[in-house]
Formats: sequence, C-alpha cells, structure tokens
Amino acid sequence: MTAISIEQLSFVGHGLSRPECALAHSSGMIFAPDWTGDGGISAIFPNGTVKRLLASNWSAIAKQLSLDEPLRPNGICLLEGGHFLLAHLGAERGGIFSLAPDGTVSIFLSEVDGEQLPPSNFVTVDQQGRIWITVSTRQVPRAAAYRSDVADGFIVLMENGVARIVADGLGYTNECLVHPDGERVFVNETFARRLTSFDIAADGNLSNRTTIAELGEGVFPDGLAFDEHGDAWLTSIVSNRVLRVATDGTVEIYLEDADANHLEWVEKAWRDHSMGRPHLDKAAGRVLRNVSNLAFCGENLDQAVLGCLLGEELTTFPMPVRGQQPVQWTFDIDPLLRALKKTNSI
Repeated sequence: MTAISIEQLSFVGHGLSRPECALAHSSGMIFAPDWTGDGGISAIFPNGTVKRLLASNWSAIAKQLSLDEPLRPNGICLLEGGHFLLAHLGAERGGIFSLAPDGTVSIFLSEVDGEQLPPSNFVTVDQQGRIWITVSTRQVPRAAAYRSDVADGFIVLMENGVARIVADGLGYTNECLVHPDGERVFVNETFARRLTSFDIAADGNLSNRTTIAELGEGVFPDGLAFDEHGDAWLTSIVSNRVLRVATDGTVEIYLEDADANHLEWVEKAWRDHSMGRPHLDKAAGRVLRNVSNLAFCGENLDQAVLGCLLGEELTTFPMPVRGQQPVQWTFDIDPLLRALKKTNSI
C-alpha cells in the first residue's frame, strides 16, 4: 500500500465545533457532532453549505436528570428518518440521547445494570438494528485513565429496548463496530493500544476476547471503519495517523501528520503514567488537528472523511480501497433535510 501525502488532502465544512465523529450518507451529506450552545449536530451539504441542528429543549432534559452542563455529543449515530443518537461526554455523567429533526432531544438511555452511565464515548447501530455503546472509563476525570494500567471501560448492547453490559475491563474503550462478517464486534482500546474483537452469540452476548493487533509507539487508536475486504482502518489521535489493520493483523500507515518532538513528549507521559488533557488538547501536525474518526464516503465509497478533536473543518482524501457500506448509507433522511433547509447556514 502506497502512503498518501499531506498535499493530497482536501477540506470540507467550516465553523465546526469539535467534530469528533464524521458520518457519511449516500446523499453526499456529512454529519458531525457540534458543541455550540446546548449541543447537537452539524450538517455539511455536498455544495459545502454548513447548517446546525441544535438541541431545543436541553434545559428541560438536563433538569430532569439533575445535569448542570450542556449536551456534549462525542459519537453520533444516524437512524432512519434523520434522527440521531448522541453519546453525551459529560464531565462526570453520560448517557445516550435522541435528537429529532426538529431539534427536540429525548432520553434514550441514561443507566445500565442499575447504574448511571458515565461519560459516554460512542454509539452505533448494526445491520440487525441493535445499538452498541462504549464507555471509555469509569474514572473521574477521564484523564485518569490515559494510561496502560487502567482497564475499566465497557461495551453496552441495547436490543429490543433492553440494555446490558456485554464486555468490561477494556483499556479505554473507543469506537466499536460489528465486522462485515456479522459474527464479531471490533473495538479500539485507546490507551491499551490494541484492536480487540469479540465473538457475538445469537443472544448478543460477547465471548472469545481476541487481540487483532497490538499497536506500537505513536498509536492511540480512536476511530474505526471497515473496507470491502473486511480490513480495519483506524485513526490515531496525537500522531494524526490513518492505519490499515489487515485480517492477519498486519499494520500499515497510510497517512501521518505528526511532530516528532510533540509525539515524544506524549509518549514519555504515557510511559510514566502522567498523560493528561494537555497532551490531547494541542494539535501539533502541519495541517491535521488531532484526527479521531474515519468514515468512507463518496459516490463509490472510495474517499474518506476524518473527524477531529480540535479543528473547525473535516479532512477528505482518496482511499486505496472501497469501504464497506455503512448501515446508515441508504437511510431515509428526508425529514432531516427538510428541517435543515429552514435553518440558517453558518
């Protein structure tokens, strides 16, 4: 595989607010979380226009849950009809919330196994309509888990309205996706530096925890997507890397935009267990702003779009292989598009 250069990158959108998780749709629309005001999503139209859909009733929801903070969506999931699920990355508490095309927010999941959800990282839907949720850590603040010897992240499965923890003891659980074979779920363990899989039983239970790849120096895996061959594509925060992990566990770097001194500073902090927010809150690449997520996009799914933690736009570039069609690719989003057309551009 031939690596891509920074000069081959393009950018879409403008004025975005922490667009950590990018989602693509067959219409050419791209969606990302938005931390403006009470929070919501940004929608990037094929012509480059950007519009926001922000929570209209968050104060009432927050009061109901005794939350004193805005909605802070990290991972987002697009559903039929243009509704979204938002993983709330609160300071101390989390939850999954539904955002309707008219901006109305409702509680989707606030607790699991009798416990309030901690700050929630990611949410996705699979081909069977099951909802998968990740919580990176139970530590407060979350930065206390930016180390290799903390493993208290977990995966939640919600099916037929019932949610339960199906995997626990993970090293900072990040994005997870059901593999195209339908038989396994893959998950990034960011600060344990590995890509892990579990076998999925008929009842949704997970077993046979397997390390697909141990990831070395400079790699903090965050985003996850699959190509048409079933290979995994990962993004690494800090080092601004895009990597392919083949089915045999081979790891190749396709894109990188890292400053060597910055990377060594972070590496040292990770090794001596002193890593904290300052190590993630500075973008030290030439053009990339702490990339966190990858989605295949384009008419033929032969392009990629990157979410990021610190930028105000998204990055796009050609891929050497077509992506696996994401679940939301052909969902009906007409109600959402009609609502967005009534919204002012930013």
